[in-house]
Order: sequence, then C-alpha cells, then structure tokens
Amino acid sequence: MEMWDESYFNMGVQAYIEVNEQGFGEFQFGIVTGQIDYESIKDDDNARLDFTWSGSDKCDPADGSGWLKLKDENILEGKIKLHGGDSSMFLARCA
Repeated sequence: MEMWDESYFNMGVQAYIEVNEQGFGEFQFGIVTGQIDYESIKDDDNARLDFTWSGSDKCDPADGSGWLKLKDENILEGKIKLHGGDSSMFLARCA
C-alpha cells in the first residue's frame, strides 16, 4: 500500500481483501475493517470490481470506495479510499 507501510497494514492480522460471487466481501488492513458491496464493470477488454465499503477505523465508523482488477494470473491491483480521507493503491496476491 502506497500510503501505509507493512508494519501498519499487517498490524494485528495479515492484511486481506476477499470478495464472493454474490457481490459482497470484506477486508482488513491495520486497524481499518470493512464490508464490501461491489459491482462488476466491463469495458473493452478491461474488467474490474467497483465497490463501496462500510466499517470502522479503530473504533470510529468509517466508509469509502475502491476498485479491484486482475493485474496478472495471481495478483490483484486496486485502490481503496476512506471517505473524506486518505486513499491508497495496493497489490494483493490471490490465495
């Protein structure tokens, strides 16, 4: 993540993002957790998931938006934004 270093985004648990086929998912990095609601977007040869999320940052309510796309066979590229706050690009390895 470009905005936070590894000691932060893996604080407590290994950072993760998961989505299911029903349009929902969840994530955690550092002390930020969220529930995802996404839609699949396809234009030309590009496909991505655009999402909004709701959760918490430490003990405070938080929400935002983001997107995910497959960068290669085992790597997701994405961006996550906290409403009214920071945003960061990230890479995630597919499990």
